[in-house]
Amino acid sequence: MWFTCEKELLENAINTVQRATSNKTTYQILEGILIKAIDNKVVLTATDLDLGIETYIKANVNKNGAIVVNSKLFGEFIRKLPNDIIMIEVKDNNVFIKCNKSEFVIVGNNPDEFPSLPSINENTMYEISQDLLRNMIRQTIFAIAQDETRPILTGILFEIKDGMLNFVALDGYRLALKSESIESSQNISAVIPGKTLSEISKILEPSDDIVKITFTPNHILFTFENTKIISRLLDGEFINYRQIVPDEYKLRVKVSKNELLDSIERASLLAREGKTNLIKFEISDDKMVITSNSQIGKVYEEIEIELEGEGIKIAFNSKYFVDVLRIIDSEEIYLEFSTSVSPCVVKKCDSNNYIYLVLPVRL
Repeated sequence: MWFTCEKELLENAINTVQRATSNKTTYQILEGILIKAIDNKVVLTATDLDLGIETYIKANVNKNGAIVVNSKLFGEFIRKLPNDIIMIEVKDNNVFIKCNKSEFVIVGNNPDEFPSLPSINENTMYEISQDLLRNMIRQTIFAIAQDETRPILTGILFEIKDGMLNFVALDGYRLALKSESIESSQNISAVIPGKTLSEISKILEPSDDIVKITFTPNHILFTFENTKIISRLLDGEFINYRQIVPDEYKLRVKVSKNELLDSIERASLLAREGKTNLIKFEISDDKMVITSNSQIGKVYEEIEIELEGEGIKIAFNSKYFVDVLRIIDSEEIYLEFSTSVSPCVVKKCDSNNYIYLVLPVRL
């Protein structure tokens, strides 16, 4: 194998596929990147057997071939090279890397031992813009479960139903639901691992370029620009989230999102000191009072609101409110309540495409 390419292109490709390499494995080949040079392009592939990423760059290929190199070492060396043309040549499993007056030799591994990515028939595709997919992930992924006791909750439900694409995440204490219309007459339901979507969101650009999405019973494929990302799906039945979201409320508060976020963040400073993250809401007439206290002090915050219905006293884990208020893209929001032990529903005032539900703390 022998090719030359631009350093910046190669570095970006390495950064993309490295997200799928495995650092905790007894199977050494999974710590590497498979590099294939063929027909004036270089294809880079990495996988941890659950997630696989493949991307390609343009190159001047003088001799076709393939090799597996250690991802960390190869990536760090390429990053430290000057921005110029890089030459890479393989001789007897030794990889020679040259750029200007720098030369580096690394021992490669047999490419035949590298596991193949699953083959996916790309006949049925769903299309969504990179920016929209990126935002749908961002506005739901924070609500997935972090522990493995219920593995299905460590992923996000990808649901297409009645012309709507829904992303749903929940961890037993809160639920985030983001919905957008999609051109599809088919219905589908699958649970994508949170790790997969987290890595995809770091690769996606805030652009209108299209991402093509394809499913098999066990895998999902995302294709955009020069990159393919393949992930296994989570096994099991996702919770019927439609039964969880209340259809009605007894009181509703309209409030400035930024004012509420600032107040809760100040109150949460003391709530964290108390080891409980507990903040209390007292809602009445045209104001909302937020308090927290610990052994070292108290916080009192008052915000102007518009109230429909009777007042209420209720308490929450401050983190669950801060998480959603930091990502919700609306200047004003609704908080809907039924009782002091029922979930609070957070919605945007200017759109019905986002719902967040959080359970209160019993006082």
